[in-house]
This record gives sequence, structure tokens and C-alpha cells, in this order.
Amino acid sequence: MFSVFGVGGLTYQGRLEELPGIRPVPRTQPVVPIGTDGAELREAAGSDSAAIAAYRKMLRVDQERGPLIHARQLMRTKVVVVASNDDVARAWRTLVANQIHQAPVLDTRQQLVGIVSERDLLTSINIDHDEVRDALARRVADVMTSPVVAADPLTDIRRIARAMLDHDVDGVPIVDASETLVGFVSRGDVLRAVVTDPPLSLWR
Repeated sequence: MFSVFGVGGLTYQGRLEELPGIRPVPRTQPVVPIGTDGAELREAAGSDSAAIAAYRKMLRVDQERGPLIHARQLMRTKVVVVASNDDVARAWRTLVANQIHQAPVLDTRQQLVGIVSERDLLTSINIDHDEVRDALARRVADVMTSPVVAADPLTDIRRIARAMLDHDVDGVPIVDASETLVGFVSRGDVLRAVVTDPPLSLWR
């Protein structure tokens, strides 16, 4: 489930394919991981369950955690945020201090209203050796990207990756049913999962 948040609050909630301005994503039949099913091996090897067990052991899938599917399994729960009324210099220092490239933006009610990146902030500040040399008298609300696409904790990671590609963003905020920010998934988080988890357990 995806949502769109702007300065006026929640403006859309629904499926990725129905997001305003998004072309429908072609549907494909889901791939069943051999590591958690084994039907393909049973068909090929007849009743040789030992071969199936050996293959599953080779995959080293964490059966207790299961396949990595949902945003809540991957998201960072300690989210660095900036306020919409922060000045751009303060927001830049927040990003630099936390070694991040973007952050969700909250309003005075602590509601998600946008996302701001280094690129957004550089339209209003001059940097010299990572320090703010001078800045225009602008607030985060003046330069942030809004509305922003967010997802709920049970959203499939592949669909979050698709949203990143379609909207050309580097991260997707995660909000719960009460519209509270509970996490953040960045491109880096997805890439780290790809290189550290067995592919067949990651993409079910």
C-alpha cells in the first residue's frame, strides 16, 4: 500500500499502479523460491528428498526470519528527520552530521509533508569544504519535494524499488495506519539486502 503526503496531509492511498501519474507496472507471475518450496526439485529428482535437503542447505536461507519481503524487515526505524520550518543551512548540517543524503520532512504536527535531499538544499546554499558559507533566507518547506510517496510497513520491497525508479527518488518513507512515520527505506538499504542475502530468499 502506497500513500502520497503533502503540505495538506494525506492526498492519496492505494496501489502502486494507481498512483497519480504512474504508468501501470506489467504484472508477472510470482517466482516461488526453491529454498522454501522445492517443488521444482521434487519434479526433477522424483522422490529424492535428500537432494532437495542438500540444495536448501546450500542456500543457507535463514528459515526463522524467512524470505526478505516487506519494508518492515528492511527499513531503518531510527529515522533522521528535519522540520519544514527549519532553515536550509540547519537542514544541511543535519544531513552532513548524520552522513545521509536525504531526510523526511515533518510539519509542526509531526506529520510527513515531504522529503528533502542534498540536491534540494544546494539550490539555496553555498558550500565550502562541507561547511555552509552562505545561504538564502529559505526554509525547508521552500525547497523540499512535496508531495512525497510513502509506503506502509507491509509493502513488498520490489514495489518500493519500483516506486524509487518511477519517481527518481533515493528513498521512501514508511508510515503506519495512523499516518505516523515509522521507518525509511533507501536505495542503499535495498542494495545492502541484495548483496548480503541469498537472492532466492530475497525475491520471492
